[in-house]
Amino acid sequence: MTVDDERVARARNGDRDAFRRLVEGETRPLYAVAARITRDAALAEDAVQEALFNAWRHLRDFDGRANFKTWLHRITVNAALEQLRRRSGREQFLADAAQTDDGAEDFLAAHADDLPGPEQLAGGREIGLKVQAQLDRMTHLERSAFVLRHHEGQSLEEICGVLAINVSACKQAIFRAVRKLRGALEPLR
Repeated sequence: MTVDDERVARARNGDRDAFRRLVEGETRPLYAVAARITRDAALAEDAVQEALFNAWRHLRDFDGRANFKTWLHRITVNAALEQLRRRSGREQFLADAAQTDDGAEDFLAAHADDLPGPEQLAGGREIGLKVQAQLDRMTHLERSAFVLRHHEGQSLEEICGVLAINVSACKQAIFRAVRKLRGALEPLR
């Protein structure tokens, strides 16, 4: 029996400290996944809080077939998707994509050369905006699968477990997401 298995058993019996120790190293990775899926810091925080609450509340439902961390990621992805569903009833995603936060660090620009010139910065910013806009236009499944695969580096099997889909559906979602991104970036070549 692993340390995590022991903590799960203790947490199931109401030991809050054991649960805290199970999840304390996972909050940043959970937030990162939720932020990439929701594209909104506040929604990501809400999703992680909701996920941790649901994990505590439904800990008895954890059957141990999957790794505890995989189970927790699955709950977090579902909570992030639920946050998007709630928000989509109130707001339009395309309006959000049009209003970019100028203070936000551009992911692609952050990984450019050490001393990029103005043309490189402008090009990186344009690429970043196109990527952000395209991610916002993807279905929740496509964006989630893409984020888990290309940002989190998860295997297809892990993604299938988190999203509760089969391998074929997972591959199709990732393929569609990549195809959409390539199509959006093609004019910039």
